Amino acid sequence: MLEISTGKIVRVIMLSREYGPDSRQLFNYISGMNDDEKVSLVALMWIGRDSFDAEELEEAKEEATREATAPTEQYLSGIPSLAEHLENGLDALGIDVADVEDHM
Repeated sequence: MLEISTGKIVRVIMLSREYGPDSRQLFNYISGMNDDEKVSLVALMWIGRDSFDAEELEEAKEEATREATAPTEQYLSGIPSLAEHLENGLDALGIDVADVEDHM
């Protein structure tokens, strides 16, 4: 299970699209998250880029915890397709973000 709200993920997607994945706005937003949220965000991105299958979410989270050698906001800011990977990850997990996006 993801330990981050869908609303926060959608906010990351929107900030990445509006300002770019290397923007100060996105960097600051991610840096304000707790460790569990950051791990879930990285795991979701990995699922979205097909590094893990949706069924491997817990394994992806464990790997994200082990591999966290740089700040998450720094790691994710280097991924040009961050928004697309996160959307693909949500789709793979069967989470529909359309309603959340409409309310933001």
